[in-house]
Amino acid sequence: MKILFDFLPLLVFFACYKLGGMHAEAVQAFVNTYMSSLLAGGSATAEQAPMVIATLAGILANALQIVYLKARGRKVDFMLWLSLFFFVVFGGLTIYFHDENFIKWKPTLIYWCFAVGLLVARYYFKNNLIRKAMGTQLSLPDEVWEKLNLSWTVFFAALGCINLFVAFVLFKADTASWVSFKAFGTTGLTFAFIIVQTIFLAKYIKDEEA
Repeated sequence: MKILFDFLPLLVFFACYKLGGMHAEAVQAFVNTYMSSLLAGGSATAEQAPMVIATLAGILANALQIVYLKARGRKVDFMLWLSLFFFVVFGGLTIYFHDENFIKWKPTLIYWCFAVGLLVARYYFKNNLIRKAMGTQLSLPDEVWEKLNLSWTVFFAALGCINLFVAFVLFKADTASWVSFKAFGTTGLTFAFIIVQTIFLAKYIKDEEA
Protein backbone atom coordinates (compact mmCIF):
# COMPACT_ATOMS: atom_id res chain seq x y z
CA MET A 1 0.00 0.00 0.00
CA LYS A 2 2.89 2.40 0.74
CA ILE A 3 4.21 1.98 -2.80
CA LEU A 4 0.79 2.89 -4.20
CA PHE A 5 0.63 5.88 -1.84
CA ASP A 6 4.09 7.08 -2.91
CA PHE A 7 3.18 6.85 -6.59
CA LEU A 8 -0.25 8.46 -6.16
CA PRO A 9 0.65 11.91 -7.62
CA LEU A 10 2.29 10.25 -10.60
CA LEU A 11 -0.75 8.03 -11.21
CA VAL A 12 -3.10 11.02 -10.88
CA PHE A 13 -0.95 13.03 -13.30
CA PHE A 14 -0.88 10.16 -15.81
CA ALA A 15 -4.63 9.47 -15.58
CA CYS A 16 -5.61 13.14 -15.91
CA TYR A 17 -3.30 13.66 -18.87
CA LYS A 18 -4.59 10.61 -20.72
CA LEU A 19 -8.25 11.35 -19.97
CA GLY A 20 -7.69 15.00 -20.81
CA GLY A 21 -6.23 14.04 -24.15
CA MET A 22 -9.32 11.97 -24.92
CA HIS A 23 -11.57 14.97 -24.19
CA ALA A 24 -9.25 17.80 -25.19
CA GLU A 25 -11.91 20.30 -26.21
CA ALA A 26 -13.89 19.88 -23.00
CA VAL A 27 -10.72 20.19 -20.93
CA GLN A 28 -9.73 23.29 -22.91
CA ALA A 29 -13.10 24.88 -22.15
CA PHE A 30 -12.72 24.08 -18.44
CA VAL A 31 -9.16 25.40 -18.27
CA ASN A 32 -9.95 28.60 -20.15
CA THR A 33 -13.08 29.21 -18.07
CA TYR A 34 -11.82 28.48 -14.56
CA MET A 35 -8.04 28.80 -14.82
CA SER A 36 -7.60 31.74 -17.19
CA SER A 37 -6.11 33.91 -14.42
CA LEU A 38 -3.32 31.35 -13.98
CA LEU A 39 -2.39 31.27 -17.66
CA ALA A 40 -0.15 33.61 -19.60
CA GLY A 41 -2.41 35.18 -22.22
CA GLY A 42 -5.48 33.92 -20.36
CA SER A 43 -6.05 30.80 -22.44
CA ALA A 44 -4.57 27.48 -23.55
CA THR A 45 -5.03 25.50 -26.76
CA ALA A 46 -6.75 22.11 -26.88
CA GLU A 47 -3.30 20.53 -27.22
CA GLN A 48 -1.94 22.33 -24.14
CA ALA A 49 -4.97 21.98 -21.85
CA PRO A 50 -4.49 18.30 -20.86
CA MET A 51 -0.99 19.00 -19.54
CA VAL A 52 -2.24 22.04 -17.64
CA ILE A 53 -5.02 20.12 -15.89
CA ALA A 54 -2.81 17.07 -15.26
CA THR A 55 -0.11 19.23 -13.69
CA LEU A 56 -2.62 20.94 -11.40
CA ALA A 57 -4.06 17.56 -10.39
CA GLY A 58 -0.57 16.22 -9.66
CA ILE A 59 0.27 19.20 -7.45
CA LEU A 60 -2.98 18.82 -5.52
CA ALA A 61 -2.46 15.06 -5.10
CA ASN A 62 1.06 15.66 -3.76
CA ALA A 63 -0.19 18.34 -1.35
CA LEU A 64 -3.06 16.13 -0.16
CA GLN A 65 -0.58 13.35 0.63
CA ILE A 66 1.19 15.66 3.05
CA VAL A 67 -2.08 16.93 4.57
CA TYR A 68 -3.23 13.33 5.07
CA LEU A 69 0.00 12.31 6.82
CA LYS A 70 -0.03 15.41 9.00
CA ALA A 71 -3.66 14.80 9.96
CA ARG A 72 -2.78 11.23 10.96
CA GLY A 73 0.14 12.47 13.04
CA ARG A 74 2.62 10.61 10.87
CA LYS A 75 6.06 11.73 9.69
CA VAL A 76 6.26 13.30 6.24
CA ASP A 77 9.26 11.97 4.34
CA PHE A 78 11.67 14.54 2.96
CA MET A 79 11.07 13.05 -0.48
CA LEU A 80 7.43 14.20 -0.35
CA TRP A 81 8.40 17.75 0.58
CA LEU A 82 11.02 17.83 -2.17
CA SER A 83 8.57 16.46 -4.71
CA LEU A 84 5.96 19.06 -3.72
CA PHE A 85 8.52 21.87 -3.98
CA PHE A 86 9.54 20.93 -7.52
CA PHE A 87 5.94 20.18 -8.46
CA VAL A 88 4.83 23.64 -7.35
CA VAL A 89 7.77 25.46 -8.97
CA PHE A 90 8.01 23.64 -12.29
CA GLY A 91 4.34 22.71 -12.34
CA GLY A 92 3.47 26.35 -11.75
CA LEU A 93 5.67 27.38 -14.68
CA THR A 94 4.07 24.67 -16.81
CA ILE A 95 0.59 25.93 -15.99
CA TYR A 96 1.39 29.62 -16.40
CA PHE A 97 3.23 29.28 -19.70
CA HIS A 98 1.20 26.17 -20.67
CA ASP A 99 4.52 24.66 -21.70
CA GLU A 100 5.24 21.01 -20.85
CA ASN A 101 9.03 21.48 -21.07
CA PHE A 102 9.12 22.80 -17.50
CA ILE A 103 7.42 19.77 -15.94
CA LYS A 104 9.68 17.46 -17.95
CA TRP A 105 12.64 18.76 -15.93
CA LYS A 106 11.02 17.97 -12.57
CA PRO A 107 11.88 14.23 -12.37
CA THR A 108 15.48 14.84 -13.39
CA LEU A 109 16.03 17.51 -10.76
CA ILE A 110 14.53 15.31 -8.05
CA TYR A 111 16.72 12.35 -9.04
CA TRP A 112 19.81 14.53 -9.14
CA CYS A 113 18.97 16.01 -5.73
CA PHE A 114 18.81 12.47 -4.35
CA ALA A 115 22.18 11.64 -5.92
CA VAL A 116 23.84 14.79 -4.61
CA GLY A 117 22.23 14.30 -1.21
CA LEU A 118 23.67 10.79 -0.90
CA LEU A 119 27.15 12.02 -1.86
CA VAL A 120 27.12 15.06 0.41
CA ALA A 121 25.77 13.08 3.36
CA ARG A 122 28.41 10.39 2.93
CA TYR A 123 31.54 12.39 2.21
CA TYR A 124 30.81 15.66 4.01
CA PHE A 125 28.69 14.59 6.97
CA LYS A 126 30.10 11.01 7.12
CA ASN A 127 26.58 9.62 7.08
CA ASN A 128 25.55 6.73 4.83
CA LEU A 129 21.86 7.42 4.21
CA ILE A 130 21.22 4.02 2.61
CA ARG A 131 22.59 2.34 5.72
CA LYS A 132 20.51 4.64 7.89
CA ALA A 133 17.37 3.71 5.96
CA MET A 134 18.00 -0.05 5.76
CA GLY A 135 20.30 -0.70 8.72
CA THR A 136 17.51 -1.81 11.03
CA GLN A 137 16.48 -4.50 8.53
CA LEU A 138 19.86 -5.74 7.33
CA SER A 139 23.23 -6.44 8.89
CA LEU A 140 25.90 -6.00 6.22
CA PRO A 141 29.67 -5.46 6.12
CA ASP A 142 30.78 -1.83 5.95
CA GLU A 143 32.13 -2.21 2.42
CA VAL A 144 28.76 -3.51 1.22
CA TRP A 145 26.97 -0.49 2.67
CA GLU A 146 29.45 1.70 0.80
CA LYS A 147 28.71 -0.13 -2.46
CA LEU A 148 24.97 0.23 -1.91
CA ASN A 149 25.26 3.95 -1.24
CA LEU A 150 27.37 4.43 -4.37
CA SER A 151 25.08 2.26 -6.51
CA TRP A 152 22.00 4.27 -5.50
CA THR A 153 23.88 7.50 -6.20
CA VAL A 154 24.83 6.33 -9.69
CA PHE A 155 21.32 5.01 -10.31
CA PHE A 156 19.63 8.31 -9.43
CA ALA A 157 22.14 10.28 -11.51
CA ALA A 158 21.59 7.95 -14.47
CA LEU A 159 17.81 8.05 -14.09
CA GLY A 160 17.91 11.83 -14.29
CA CYS A 161 19.92 11.66 -17.52
CA ILE A 162 17.60 9.03 -18.97
CA ASN A 163 14.57 11.23 -18.28
CA LEU A 164 16.17 14.13 -20.18
CA PHE A 165 17.06 11.87 -23.08
CA VAL A 166 13.55 10.49 -23.33
CA ALA A 167 11.86 13.88 -22.86
CA PHE A 168 13.99 16.04 -25.14
CA VAL A 169 15.59 13.63 -27.62
CA LEU A 170 13.72 10.35 -28.00
CA PHE A 171 10.20 11.77 -27.61
CA LYS A 172 10.93 15.45 -28.15
CA ALA A 173 7.72 16.05 -30.09
CA ASP A 174 5.63 13.38 -28.37
CA THR A 175 4.70 14.45 -24.86
CA ALA A 176 2.18 11.62 -24.48
CA SER A 177 4.95 9.03 -24.86
CA TRP A 178 7.07 10.83 -22.27
CA VAL A 179 4.14 10.80 -19.81
CA SER A 180 3.78 7.04 -20.33
CA PHE A 181 7.52 6.56 -19.84
CA LYS A 182 7.43 8.64 -16.65
CA ALA A 183 4.57 6.57 -15.27
CA PHE A 184 5.82 3.12 -16.26
CA GLY A 185 9.35 3.34 -17.66
CA THR A 186 11.09 4.92 -14.69
CA THR A 187 8.97 2.85 -12.30
CA GLY A 188 10.02 -0.32 -14.14
CA LEU A 189 13.68 0.70 -14.08
CA THR A 190 13.46 1.33 -10.34
CA PHE A 191 11.91 -2.06 -9.64
CA ALA A 192 14.50 -3.74 -11.89
CA PHE A 193 17.29 -2.02 -9.97
CA ILE A 194 15.81 -3.14 -6.65
CA ILE A 195 15.58 -6.73 -7.92
CA VAL A 196 19.23 -6.69 -9.02
CA GLN A 197 20.18 -5.22 -5.66
CA THR A 198 18.19 -7.91 -3.84
CA ILE A 199 20.01 -10.63 -5.79
CA PHE A 200 23.33 -9.00 -4.89
CA LEU A 201 22.39 -8.92 -1.19
CA ALA A 202 21.00 -12.47 -1.12
CA LYS A 203 24.33 -14.09 -0.28
CA TYR A 204 24.86 -11.77 2.68
CA ILE A 205 21.35 -12.45 3.96
CA LYS A 206 21.98 -16.22 3.71
CA ASP A 207 25.31 -15.87 5.54
CA GLU A 208 23.58 -13.92 8.31
CA GLU A 209 20.84 -16.56 8.68
CA ALA A 210 23.43 -19.33 8.77
